[in-house]
Amino acid sequence: MKTWKKAGITALAGSLVATSAFAGAVTVSGNANLTYTGNTGAEDSLIAGGNKDAGLDGNRWGLNKSLTFSGSGEMDNGWTVSVSNTLINGGTSGLGMTLDMGDAGTLNYEASTGARGIGKIKDMMPTADEDAANGLDANGASTGGGVSGTVSGGTTGFHYSKSTDMVTFGVGYGPKGQAGGSSGGVSGAGAGASSTSAYISIAPMDGLDVGFGVGEMAAARAGSNDSTDDYTTAYVTYVYGPVTVGYQSSEVDTLTSTQSDDEQTKWGVLYAVNDEMSISYQSIENDDSTVTIDEEATGWSASYTVGSMTFKAHQNKGTNLGNAANMESEHTEIGVTFAF
Repeated sequence: MKTWKKAGITALAGSLVATSAFAGAVTVSGNANLTYTGNTGAEDSLIAGGNKDAGLDGNRWGLNKSLTFSGSGEMDNGWTVSVSNTLINGGTSGLGMTLDMGDAGTLNYEASTGARGIGKIKDMMPTADEDAANGLDANGASTGGGVSGTVSGGTTGFHYSKSTDMVTFGVGYGPKGQAGGSSGGVSGAGAGASSTSAYISIAPMDGLDVGFGVGEMAAARAGSNDSTDDYTTAYVTYVYGPVTVGYQSSEVDTLTSTQSDDEQTKWGVLYAVNDEMSISYQSIENDDSTVTIDEEATGWSASYTVGSMTFKAHQNKGTNLGNAANMESEHTEIGVTFAF
């Protein structure tokens, strides 16, 4: 991405107790994404009686854009503080602050959409564009359900990470929700449970990466304000020349009276045709311990980059979504992204 503007700033100095002088820089970057999308899950749900000629599947063209404002500066002790905020289609997203403590690691707080803890490794499969679960929804209304069994560490809260030559580990903490507190508020009545998780990844040799994560994620349930689900995941990826292969297994233990467990397995392969073009294929399967029907999803994707433009496409298909019979969805997307 190209930098629009860099300027010295001292606005953050007053809020940083550990430094008496603070100078930094502000950068602005962004992208625009034009896509053509088809989703038969939405079409089948909206057209009563299976009349697919009714024309109720809507406009398939879409445009979104984002601007990211980033500011950073160095403290007297050598640590670096940075803040960022992304505006997507006029709305705020990706609001965060990061403290880079050098050899002591990095501490980050996200107020909206940053993966925490185990969420950093929830999907490590290689892909040229999107994963095989992208866009799948059995009824197209965000209520029919997509692919199950994916782990999460929350999107709001703290994340600490530390890396060495071979090992990276991270710890995430998502504070419990607030009842009646507005976004960005500093107080409010507590509600729900907190989310905690951690992961470790190891690169024992060139091209090989293995990792494991575990955690508890807050889950809202009637009659219980402190419910959590247990998450675990493990993955391995290997790069050999232009080919990258990966395998990942995840488990979500839902602590309810039925003790429903989701066991998700996925694998993927990516081939880098050259520095500009890549193609990939992924497969996902989820086994729910309470039903006999397995959920499956497959998808391919491709991308081609020239300068600041990236052309991309992916097509995904899911069957038995939500581990329910006849819940199917197909999602196709073709687009071009301009980065600046």
